[in-house]
Amino acid sequence: MNIENTKAQMRKGVLEFCILSVLKKQDAYTSEILETLKNAKLLVVEGTIYPLLTRLKNDGLLTYRWEESTSGPPRKYYGLTEDGQTFLDELNGTWTELSNAVNLITNQNTES
Repeated sequence: MNIENTKAQMRKGVLEFCILSVLKKQDAYTSEILETLKNAKLLVVEGTIYPLLTRLKNDGLLTYRWEESTSGPPRKYYGLTEDGQTFLDELNGTWTELSNAVNLITNQNTES
């Protein structure tokens, strides 16, 4: 079994949740989102994030606007919609439950 593949699948499973969480406080453009995720040690490449942002937008969870940049072409800023905020709130509750369950199980296994 390839451990790197399993670790990548685990990261992909929480990527949507993390992107929505990044946008909770303020709108951001793709490079800012990528930098935040990379700083948190989530290994993400541009080829992964663009389709995900498009899907989240098409699902009505994100909105975007174009903003002129002083250092190049206009930037596309993403933000949460009201539905996106509701979806994120649900994911937060699910994450807490899942995280608690996993911690309970993994801590039990290390104590035995």
